[in-house]
Amino acid sequence: MNDIERAYTQHAKDVYRYLLSLSHNEDLAEDLTQETFFRAMRTMSNYDGSCKLSVWLCQIAKHIWYQWLEKHSRFKQVELTDDMPGDESPERSTLLRMEKTATLW
Repeated sequence: MNDIERAYTQHAKDVYRYLLSLSHNEDLAEDLTQETFFRAMRTMSNYDGSCKLSVWLCQIAKHIWYQWLEKHSRFKQVELTDDMPGDESPERSTLLRMEKTATLW
């Protein structure tokens, strides 16, 4: 058994539980666990032993979770520009809409 298989056997449940605690979604936690071990397999040479293997794997999982959140965020950041409306009061906006509607008749 090679290193990544051993790591998976020993730590997959811990990584899964960690991701489940973040996502509260069993299917998503399973998918992200698989992605965690896939990335760990690609970067196993970067593991220097300065922390427990489970900690290193959970760090990878955390970064994958953050990437997932960023990709699936419901709130996109929009840069504000000078030509964006927003200086007008709600009353003024309503009056302008009423004037536009009145001119159409």
